[in-house]
Amino acid sequence: MPTTHENIRLAIVDDHRMLLGALTEWIRGAASDINMVAAVTTWPDLLTDPEFPVDVVLLDLDLKDNLPISVKLRALKSAGVKTVLMSTYSEPVVVREALAAGALGYLVKSEEADMIVEAIRSAAKGEPFISSELDLALSAQEVNGSPKLSAQERRVMALYGGGEPVKQVAEQLSISEETAKSYLKRIREKYRVLGIDVGTKVALRKRAIQDGLLIQDDYLTNPESVAGETSRG
Repeated sequence: MPTTHENIRLAIVDDHRMLLGALTEWIRGAASDINMVAAVTTWPDLLTDPEFPVDVVLLDLDLKDNLPISVKLRALKSAGVKTVLMSTYSEPVVVREALAAGALGYLVKSEEADMIVEAIRSAAKGEPFISSELDLALSAQEVNGSPKLSAQERRVMALYGGGEPVKQVAEQLSISEETAKSYLKRIREKYRVLGIDVGTKVALRKRAIQDGLLIQDDYLTNPESVAGETSRG
């Protein structure tokens, strides 16, 4: 069956009829290389549809049929069908389990619709796809109650938490000021997905000490200047 970028045969399974109709119309108008051949509300309807098997299935993770998603994914894989899951859940454990069970893509229903087309095209080529938001949540996996930071992120957090302004952090690490700000934003987001607020410089410094990235006496400016820093830049 064809799985080329030019002709992707797609089926959608979602038990919310309004969403199903909206998705069907949107995809038909958004991508000429995706051929919507089936839109059904139940798992049995998919398997008995005359167009099945298709190239890619956009499958609602939350179908109320008590059939484990792992069973569905195995059945689709054995039929040569690639699967992109949709869900209201973005918890890392749910996403990891779905990907481990054989899904090639995972989309949260609150994300931008454009990502659906990207995910379908990636799946058709056998390539995994998750959004940047989910990727961030996955990369922020918990290690002893803290997120997993890259070596450069740890350096940025230690310097900035130690009292250095962003400009000095950038100079010491030989990166641009905008790149340093991007690292700080990513660090804060990794903590946020674990329910930890390091939005202010004070909070970030305390967390850097708690996580062993900074010794209490190491901060480089006077404590008053650090304590006075409340911006999120």
